[in-house]
Amino acid sequence: MNVKKLQEIIIAALEDIKAKDIEILDTRKLTSLFDRIVIASGDSNRQVKALARNVHDKVKEAGGEVIGIEGEDGGEWVLVDLGDIVVHVMQPTVRAHYNLEELWQSVPARGKKSAAQ
Repeated sequence: MNVKKLQEIIIAALEDIKAKDIEILDTRKLTSLFDRIVIASGDSNRQVKALARNVHDKVKEAGGEVIGIEGEDGGEWVLVDLGDIVVHVMQPTVRAHYNLEELWQSVPARGKKSAAQ
């Protein structure tokens, strides 16, 4: 399944269960492990688990491969590994703490001298 189609399925699955603050990060220039990260929030352990499970189920129904799912026991942060796309479903406090958006949005400026030098 191509990445665009997979992304559409993921977004639809998250919107079905009322995910909040859905963000899609293109990581092709940052890593060869996956092409995209999708991050979404759920208001409770129960909703986070339901969101991740719905992504899992919808991808399977469409004939896609689910490599793994982690964190379902706790429900504060559930990761769904779909190969080309990794989905993180988190409660807002956990999401704010780890701030994956900032971590993955830009390439660090290695070896650049600051303007003050």
